Amino acid sequence: MDNFVFNSPTYFCFGKDTENEAGALVKKFGGSKVLIHYGGGSAVKSGLIDRVKASLDRENIPYILLGGVQPNPRSGLVYKGIELCRKEKVDFILAVGGGSAIDSSKAIAGGVPYDGDFWDHHSGKPVEKALPVGTVLTIAAAGSEGSGNTVITHENGMLKRGCRTEILRPKFSIMNPSLTCTLPAFQTACGITDILAHLYERYITDTKEVEVTDRVIEALMLTVVKEGRRVIADPYNYEARANIMWAGTLAHNNVCGVGRRQDWNSHALEHELSGLYDCAHGAGLAVVMPAMFTYIYEKDVMRFAQVAVRVWGCEMNFENPKETALEGIERLKNFLSSIGMPVTFSELGARQEDIPYLVDTLCDGNGRPGYIEGYLKLDKEDCTNIYKLML
Repeated sequence: MDNFVFNSPTYFCFGKDTENEAGALVKKFGGSKVLIHYGGGSAVKSGLIDRVKASLDRENIPYILLGGVQPNPRSGLVYKGIELCRKEKVDFILAVGGGSAIDSSKAIAGGVPYDGDFWDHHSGKPVEKALPVGTVLTIAAAGSEGSGNTVITHENGMLKRGCRTEILRPKFSIMNPSLTCTLPAFQTACGITDILAHLYERYITDTKEVEVTDRVIEALMLTVVKEGRRVIADPYNYEARANIMWAGTLAHNNVCGVGRRQDWNSHALEHELSGLYDCAHGAGLAVVMPAMFTYIYEKDVMRFAQVAVRVWGCEMNFENPKETALEGIERLKNFLSSIGMPVTFSELGARQEDIPYLVDTLCDGNGRPGYIEGYLKLDKEDCTNIYKLML
């Protein structure tokens, strides 16, 4: 196990009706004027925005609203939010929604006190200051409610790039699983896939002797698979929703990633797909993960065999561990397909003729050095081969 420092200061408020605590929590964490940042009409139609506004009114905290966050959140709305916060002298941002609303809020938070272009933070420049952010979570998926990560798509070139910093971890996150019960099955499945991807990105490592985090990741994977099947069959199962929601947070606040090298090549490969095709992030990951794992598994057969046995219930073939590893990858792919996820380019709406463009933007875009590097270094030929496996 490697040396590490871990700090996860987010205050979590979990359970039914907890959105009514938003105003009190904003006050607790020092907010005096709030930007409520949210997505489409569902948060308004469901009455959630009204409940959040009422909670702020009870604490005499003024607020302004900025809706319109899209999946794969865009730079244009971030620029608008930064300008609005500066003009209105906002000192706290409250994200109401899923990972897209939270990521957009974080990008705004980092951009308001910064003299330059917020996109600098998504091009490698550290975030030195940011407004505090709180969240009211409505989708279990991205884990952004407990992480310091934000991913934004820049409309100039449709580049999708991330920024990672402890400064952007939310001060508090309100998590009411009931708010996720009305999600369409496709969105629920995309969230389940994203959570599994966050776990796999940490599980695929060359760091030795990381049994504690291996076992934590495996437990969360088993939970997500079990509860994922339950919730697809019974969308209003509160307990299944609750388990998935908390698993999503633990999958991405890095409690599973401490002391070990992590990967994130699957996410890099997927970001080009959702940047170009504007597909759901989880759907893109469902196509990417089995293909990438099939391409790289021989680099550490026993790690892939281990997850196949411990999570997917495969029987270990000690004479031919490759067979076990591949069976585990196939069972992952079958699970994703069973919950309604695409697992090929054609199902996703991607095109073979776009592969050269995807590879060029992935490996060279935004000043990258001609390759991506996580668990392994993947050059253009590797990335091309992985995308071809998705066909």
